[in-house]
Parts: sequence; C-alpha cells; structure tokens
Amino acid sequence: MSAPRRCRSGGEGAPPGKPRIRCAIYTRKSSEEGLDQEFNSLDAQRESAEAFIASQKAEGWICQPERYDDGGFSGGSMERPALARLIRDIDAGRIDCVVVYKVDRLSRSLMDFSRIMETFEKRGVSFVSVTQQFNTTHSMGRLTLNILLSFAQFEREIIGERIRDKIAAQKRKGKWAGGAPVLGYDVERSQGSPRLVINAREAARVREIFRLYLEKGSLLPVVSELARKTWVNKRRISGKGRRLGGQPFNKATLHRLLTNPIYTGKLTHKGELFHGEHEAIIEQELFDQVQALLRLNGRTGGVEVRNKYGALLRGLLRCRACDRAMTHTFTKGRNGAFYRYYRCTAAIKNGAGVCTASTLPAAEIERLVVDEVRGLAADRALLDQTLTEAQAAIADELAALERERDELRRETGRNHRELRRLAGEGATTKGVAPRLADLHERIAGAEARLPELESRIAELTDQTITRAEAEAAFADFDTLWSALIPREQARLLNLLLSEVNYDAEDGSMSVTFRPTSIRAFMKRSLEVAA
Repeated sequence: MSAPRRCRSGGEGAPPGKPRIRCAIYTRKSSEEGLDQEFNSLDAQRESAEAFIASQKAEGWICQPERYDDGGFSGGSMERPALARLIRDIDAGRIDCVVVYKVDRLSRSLMDFSRIMETFEKRGVSFVSVTQQFNTTHSMGRLTLNILLSFAQFEREIIGERIRDKIAAQKRKGKWAGGAPVLGYDVERSQGSPRLVINAREAARVREIFRLYLEKGSLLPVVSELARKTWVNKRRISGKGRRLGGQPFNKATLHRLLTNPIYTGKLTHKGELFHGEHEAIIEQELFDQVQALLRLNGRTGGVEVRNKYGALLRGLLRCRACDRAMTHTFTKGRNGAFYRYYRCTAAIKNGAGVCTASTLPAAEIERLVVDEVRGLAADRALLDQTLTEAQAAIADELAALERERDELRRETGRNHRELRRLAGEGATTKGVAPRLADLHERIAGAEARLPELESRIAELTDQTITRAEAEAAFADFDTLWSALIPREQARLLNLLLSEVNYDAEDGSMSVTFRPTSIRAFMKRSLEVAA
C-alpha cells in the first residue's frame, strides 16, 4: 500500500529525509455494553491501528496521543462528540491522516461518509482502514472505499429491518419491545427478558387522572388540578444513571396519557392493537368513555369553552324521540334582551320537520330539573335507589384501594429483590448507584403510602350513607345553590346527573342521577361551607 499524502514540512520522530505524517486514530462502538471493562472494543481497535502506524514508521508515520473514542454512538448519525473533535482538529491543521480499524467505524451512511471525505480532501488529509487495505489518494482506493461503504450502509439497513421485524413480532405476542416506560409502569429485568409491571402509586394516579377528566370534562382544568397536586410525568433512571422525566403535565402530555391503550393491557404497532402480557390499569369501559369525550371536545372545543352563557343543562339534555343531544341557543329581542332555548340538534341540522320536540325555553326546563334535584330527599323510592348506587360507588373505590395496596406490596417485593441483586454488583459499577438510590426512594415511598391505604380502606369499610344524612344534605340545597355562580351551578348538575331526557310526545322529563351524586353533593356542600 502506498503512503498517504505527506505534509509539507518535516517533524520530530520522522526518519531522516522523511516528512512527518501525523496520524489520528478514530474508534467507535454502537452500544455501551462492555465499555466498562478494563480492555474493551475501543481499546482493541486502537491497538490494531497503533500497530499498523508503527509498521509505517519508516515512512514517517507518527501516532498522535489524542484519543477519538465514540462509545455508545451509532455509525448512522454524525452526532458524535469524538468525531466532532476530530473534524475540528483537522480544520485546525493538526492531522495529516485518519486511521480506523474498519470503514464502518467512521460511518455507515454513504451520504455522511461523502461529506467526511470531502472535508478530508479539502484539508489534504488521507484516510486508511487497517483491515481493508486501500488508500484514498488514488482513484482505485476511492472506488474500493465507495464499494465497501455501500455494503456497510446495506448492512446497516438490513440490521434495521431485522430490528423492526423483531419489535413487530414481540408486540404481536404481547411482549414489551423496549423504550421508555409510561407513568404507571416500571420495567422488571430480573427474569430474563424485560417486562412491564405495575407501579402501584403511579397506577393509582393514572386512574385518578382518567376519573378527573370525566369529572371536569376538558383538558385544561385537569392540567390545573394536576399542577395543584404537584403530580408530574414519569420519573426514571437511564442506563447511564441519569434522572429523566418528572416534568409537569401540559395539554399535550395529558392527551397522550389519556389516549394510550397500554393502560388497558394492550400494545400498539403501526396502528394495530395487540393484547399485552402486562396487567391493565384502566378498565376498557372507562377508557372508551374518555375517548368518546375527547372526540366530542375535539369537535366542540370543550364544554367549558362553549358554555360561556352558563347553560345549566349543557351536555345533559337529550331529545328522547331522536336520541340526540339538545343544544343551548338564544335569540336577541328588540329590547336587547337575550332569550335562551334548548333545541334538538337533529332539528337544527335537518329542519324542524324531522323532530317532534319544539324549542324548549331554557329557564323553564332548567327550573324543572333543579326542582327535581331539590326534591330528591322527598322521593323515598328515588332516594333509596340513589343510596344503593352510592354504596356501590363506595364498594368500587374500596376495591380500587385494595388493588393499589396489593400492587404496592408486590412492587415492594420486586424492589427488595432488585436491591439485593444490584447490591451484589457493587455501587462502583456504572449506573448502579443512582438505581440503588431510586430503589431506596421507592421502598420508602411505599412504606409511607401503605399505612395511608390501610387507613382509608378501614374508613371506607365502615362508611355508609344513611337516608337521614342524605335528607339532611339535600334539605339545605337552596343555601348551596344560591352561593354558586351559573357556571358552578352547571358543574354541580354535571356532578349529580348523568342525563336528562325530554319526551316531546307527552311533554315529560326524566332525570338520571349519578351513583356518586349524594357523595359529590356532600363534598361540594363542605367546600362551599369552608
């Protein structure tokens, strides 16, 4: 092999009459695996390159002491710190020749490699591969280089296809295929292949976030509530021991959480859903309710935005004949006064002839609904039914708390096992110390949370709402109602009622109370009193 292009001036270390050729060795490894060993892949590459440079000592080749090692960086990207330093030193005129173990150590992209070679040629720098004998100062060497690089790029693309096929196969089988875990799940690696396991405290928060969205009806109020609670996105420790995540929620991250089917025990791949091996956090019915509300708000801009006139039955009132929502509208009289109405959306879109329901005066229908709520305590059959549903809601909350407690106990057991395993590796191992600290923090958090859960479970186990308590709460309904502004009144009705149906055939109206209506009303009463 002929010598690379020589620099114009001689230098120390070169044989008499031979100019000095300053050689820089560049090494790279795609993954970080094994880099903490005493003699790793980067060292092996450099040793081979040093030996090659030593064999060319008679030609004036001198190895530069500066190391250009990129450990854990892909050859398909130019974003590599050691490569950036190498280019800067070339631009500064400190290097005459770049030596690598193989061509693909410098780059696996033909386009990127062309840019690098353009820089080399502009600065009069040669390029040599130890295991692929060629020299870029000759046209044949450049041709050989391009052929080798084309195969390197082809190999990279094949590897990428294999990885994508493997990920698709894993997801079809319901296995977690890697990436950053989402809030509510951790990655367990103690049983061979990694898998998702429930993080009990985070899972409880995820369930509460879904519930909050159904309660508040739009994203921004939930974001504000999460900020008040100081709840943040998933915190995690990277393989390098760095703490990542933990950012406050915004509309985008909240929407991403609410639309992620992973919480129902499923995995997605290119638009397809597959049943996962991991345990679900959210029931499918609840998830579907949230998706329906998100779609509705996507079209309407959200209940809070559109309900600026304080329509009390916005989102509640329906036309029984058409099974369609009745929307709030108004007209302006000659005297400048506003007259509010509710109209069936079918009649609005297709004409009054398609619907038997006439336009309903808003104030009158709202008064009838409020009277129905006010009279709940006087209707013994309705009150008994509502109390039964309230007790069922308490039972549901109790089951959720017991599930969180059991998940937290299992998670604590996993964390203790992981703690013992990592402690055996020693805190000096790269990335182990931050992970140990994180495990200690999780265990301490679980030990603090478990007594809270036990206390709340005991409280709910003995908790009942008697007819007397319900009657007393609704007996003071007028005091609470008069203390609220129209928008708050609409919010209270949405807490108490799930639906109001108007039947135009006989002019009747039916009200459906939520199972949680009595507890919600009592809670709201206490908030106003405070």
